[in-house]
Amino acid sequence: MSEGPAPGFEQAFGVLRQFTRGRRSSGREVEHCELCSAGLAAEHPHLVELSSRRILCACDACALLFDGREKSRYRRVSRRIARLAGFEMTESQWESLLIPINMAFFFHTSLDARVVALYPSPAGAVESLLPLEAWNEIVDNNPELLTLQPDVEALLVNRVGHARGLAEAQYFIAPIDECYRLVGLLRTSWKGLSGGEEVWAEIARFFSHLQSNAEVIGGVPNA
Repeated sequence: MSEGPAPGFEQAFGVLRQFTRGRRSSGREVEHCELCSAGLAAEHPHLVELSSRRILCACDACALLFDGREKSRYRRVSRRIARLAGFEMTESQWESLLIPINMAFFFHTSLDARVVALYPSPAGAVESLLPLEAWNEIVDNNPELLTLQPDVEALLVNRVGHARGLAEAQYFIAPIDECYRLVGLLRTSWKGLSGGEEVWAEIARFFSHLQSNAEVIGGVPNA
């Protein structure tokens, strides 16, 4: 397996610093649109810069300029969150994706015309070589993946509890900024060799919040 820092690795660190800076702030600091400098509410749109995968904060007016535009420098990040309750993936299929940990996200990059696999680490987002045949087999079994919007939506996989026999695996269609937020949580909270209790508590809260805001697609939702 070939793995290493994802393209735009330094830009990815910028994304993580952006999210962690918001967590440390007192709440009085006002964020500004990174295109026009207008003040922003706590909840505001994000854009992704396609060449660097950098996430930018935007006002509603600027975000609207890039809503649904395919040939532009930026693309507005989707807000769709969906839990894929009927997702089908065998252990051998997961292993064939060559992800060294039990958490990752996958998205289609329009510039490179390929699917990218990233997983969180204490050093940030790391890209893993994704075998196309293995990915295509999973898509064949889960056609809802064909609805993923390039660059702005990802398949987010959490198999940590499943690997430990503690919980079912979780599969989401998630906005790309939420995926990078998860990377930031792990990077800033990780301690020692195993991560420590804090990082796993943060990750559990992240997925609990994601699930509470998700629509359910396929299967029968758990009670």
